[in-house]
Amino acid sequence: MSTSENSSTELLHAQAQIWNYIFNFVNSSAVSCALQLGILDILYKHGKPMCLDDLSTELSVVNPSKISFLLILMRFLVQSGFLNQHEDHFSLTPASRLLAKNEPFNVRSLLLLNHGPVFSKAWPELSAWFQNDSPTPFHAAHEKSLWDYIEEEEPRVLGDIFNDALASDSRLNTNVLITECKHVFEGLTSLVDVGGGTGTVSMPIANAFPNIKCTVLDLPHVIGDLKGGGNLEFVAGDMFDQIPHANAILLKCVLHDWMDEDCVKILKKCKESIPSREKRGKVIIIDTVLDDPKKSNEFVRAQHNMDMLMMVLYAAKERTKKEWEKLFIESGFTEYKIVPALGLRSLIEIYP
Repeated sequence: MSTSENSSTELLHAQAQIWNYIFNFVNSSAVSCALQLGILDILYKHGKPMCLDDLSTELSVVNPSKISFLLILMRFLVQSGFLNQHEDHFSLTPASRLLAKNEPFNVRSLLLLNHGPVFSKAWPELSAWFQNDSPTPFHAAHEKSLWDYIEEEEPRVLGDIFNDALASDSRLNTNVLITECKHVFEGLTSLVDVGGGTGTVSMPIANAFPNIKCTVLDLPHVIGDLKGGGNLEFVAGDMFDQIPHANAILLKCVLHDWMDEDCVKILKKCKESIPSREKRGKVIIIDTVLDDPKKSNEFVRAQHNMDMLMMVLYAAKERTKKEWEKLFIESGFTEYKIVPALGLRSLIEIYP
């Protein structure tokens, strides 16, 4: 191949790459459309490949002229990996199953939250935020922090979907944690789940390990009137003020919401609430350990997408191994162990 031909090939490839970046929004918009139309739920309920005519009937499309366009949406979803196609029949992929409402591990609230008007309004503020004094792009868009917005503006509507999005994210991780990483709970008699919301993580842990007293700590408006029962209890409080004493403290996707100085404060509070390592004291962290951005796979791409989201919502970040180590040392912990056992996240144990 000549130099000019090679150059032309590179330019055409670069053009296609730019096109795909420009139209990245089409992918998420198409998946949102399929979710809102009920396509994913219909295919999930059907349980086997379904032809376009039968799917059209189930969708009850009012205007018959729109049915001819349904194929465009379906073949796009096939190309993007969200549907399988078997001749003229379609079925769900593992990814699209996670958006069906009856799937136990579904994450549909996460999609609805991030594509809703509240979060979407923050992204156009990103470039201006680098050049102004606003605390976060979200603050620039709404004139208040995300936490204040949830509590003051739409505590029921946005608060419910926000909590459900966090819960849906926890369900799969917790299942893997209990079934494949149960050693992390061996020898414990008490555990405090800091920022544990409505107990999505703690409830299955309490059920799986009845000898562990599990306490969920979160803000009063999150805990509400939740009471718990058996070896599970809910405590209203602020992790920056005081954390109940226990053998172990669990921080599931808490620290990536905060900048380093706040993380150090939280970790120091954790350290005050656990015994020495000899008495099995430790902090268990489930969070992202950011991988090399030059790697190209679904896990690394998801990590760096979340890194951007944390910046836009909280002016916070995901962290590399070196950045985690710095936090642990500054907080007074002497040893840590990182196991990349949870997909895009890792299981981290730190010891006083």
